[in-house]
Formats: sequence, structure tokens, C-alpha cells
Amino acid sequence: MAKVLAIANQKGGVGKTTTSVNLAASLVSVRRKVLVIDMDAQGNATTGLGLDKHDAPILLSDVLLNKADIKDAIQQVEKISIDVLSGGPDLTVAELGLMDEDQREFRLRESLATIRDQYDYILIDCPPSLNILTVNALVASDGVLVPMQCEYYALEGLSSLINSVNMIRDSANPKLKISGILRTMYDPRNNLARDVSQQLAEHFSDTLFATSIPRNVRLAEAPSHGMPVLIYDKRSSGALAYLALAAEMVRKEANNSAAAA
Repeated sequence: MAKVLAIANQKGGVGKTTTSVNLAASLVSVRRKVLVIDMDAQGNATTGLGLDKHDAPILLSDVLLNKADIKDAIQQVEKISIDVLSGGPDLTVAELGLMDEDQREFRLRESLATIRDQYDYILIDCPPSLNILTVNALVASDGVLVPMQCEYYALEGLSSLINSVNMIRDSANPKLKISGILRTMYDPRNNLARDVSQQLAEHFSDTLFATSIPRNVRLAEAPSHGMPVLIYDKRSSGALAYLALAAEMVRKEANNSAAAA
């Protein structure tokens, strides 16, 4: 049964899509079956995996509006063996259409229930705002992975996200929790970055990933080539960092399963 993770932060530009795409590729490299769901109308995760966001035969919006089966909307990126539910501008239409629907916040969870047993991980790339698409992602998820830069405003964004997670947990998804906080674009030479990192370690020691993602030119270049950095330049520091993150996640899951047994 898949572990469903929303990649979310209510602040933009923190590396949500970069993390969704590159963590997925890294998990595949350690023989995990992965589905990426692009819940953002910009469709950047879709194009970052080499797909045309205007060319999906069946749209994620159709799935959310109960016009199509989720199994028919999934595309495979064959060169890296990742399954994708493409996002794009039609998600704006879905957002408007869902406003008048009953039980609208449960649409994604109901659809995923039919395919969860086919994957090890389902990663949902969320938009930066708390709209009905983000709510659907949080209601459908087991946990939230929070990418964040080590700067002052990022701490404010984290506080807002924690409030949103608590709200969803109280109202629609009792099992939802912050599964991990990931430091992105991290430069240890920066005093502020080190200070914020220290604050995160003090207040979120149980959820802060040991792995951090450095600023890396190759990581920034990879999306323009429609591929994860692991394919674009597997020896880059960005690729190695996301491989380390995947290994840390898999190890954590194994430890949690052993503890629960």
C-alpha cells in the first residue's frame, strides 16, 4: 500500500516541484514504484518530467470532477519509469467546478483508493496557496513533506502550513501529520541559513531530515531539459542530495514498520 505524501508549503519558490520530481526519480532508482500527481495549474512537475502539460489524453481535472477514471489518466515516463497524473491550466477549471460539489475535498482520496496498492509512494506536488486543490491533496495524504529555505519568511510559511495541517486533521483526515521538513537551496556559509537551520533542529528534531538540498546549478538547469537531475547529471551535488533523501526516507519507513510490528 502506497505512502501518500503531499509536497507542500504555503510559500512559493521553496522547491516543492523540484523536490517532487527529483525525489520521485531517486525513489525509482532504489526500486520503488512511484506516482507523481501534479496538482498545480502551472504544470511544472509535468514538464519537469518531460511531458507536455497540454497533451494529456485525460486530464487530472476530469478525474477530480468525476468525468474519468484515474487509471485512464495516468501516463508513464518510460525513460525513468515514473507514473504521472499531469497538471496544467485545466486545474483552474476543476477548482471552480468543485466549488459547487458535495464532498469536494474527498475527490482525490476516493480516486487514489482504487490504485494505492499499485505503488510504494504517491507524491503530490501542491500549489502554494491553500485552495480546494491543496485541501484535496492534504485530505488524501498520510503525511506532508515540507520543503523550505532557511530564511525568516520561510519560518512564517511553515507556521501557516502547520495550522492548515491541524485544521485538515481535525476536520477531514485524522491521520495527517508533518512527515518531514526538508531544507532546500541550503548554503551553510550563510549565517542566516545556519541560524534558521539550528532553530528547525531545536523545534522539529523528530521531523527535520538530516539530508539538506544544496544550491546547485545542474539542479536548476534540469527542468529546462524535461528531466530530473539524476538523469541530467547524476554526479551533481543536487542529484546526490536527492538520492540521500530517498535513502533516508526508505530507511525511516523500514524503521517505523519494524517498530510497529
